[in-house]
Amino acid sequence: MKYMLLVYMDEQAMTDEEREHCYVESAQLTQDLNARGQYLGAGPLHSVSSATSVRVRDDRRLVTDGPFAETREQLGGYYVIEAKDLDEAIEIAERVPPVRYGTIEIRPVMEIPGLPEN
Repeated sequence: MKYMLLVYMDEQAMTDEEREHCYVESAQLTQDLNARGQYLGAGPLHSVSSATSVRVRDDRRLVTDGPFAETREQLGGYYVIEAKDLDEAIEIAERVPPVRYGTIEIRPVMEIPGLPEN
């Protein structure tokens, strides 16, 4: 089953040095997951200050700067993995380096007909 691991944390939680170390650890984790056939994709996101939100209401587009919601933690990145079940996904999530600073949300990915194959 495919799972998306969403990385939430306060963007200011790490120093630049800690962030660089986190990127190295994250790359190592993705290499390990890839070797096990569990890696499907991953990537850090730029700061929420670079975000743009789009909404359509009453057939009118509304574009605003920034994220949709004000929260203590921001979406900072993601992993898409293959795991046999939720327990295995949890084991992988606890290895994601930013888990020490924030939260990893685990969501099963829905398989719906009509989507392009990878």
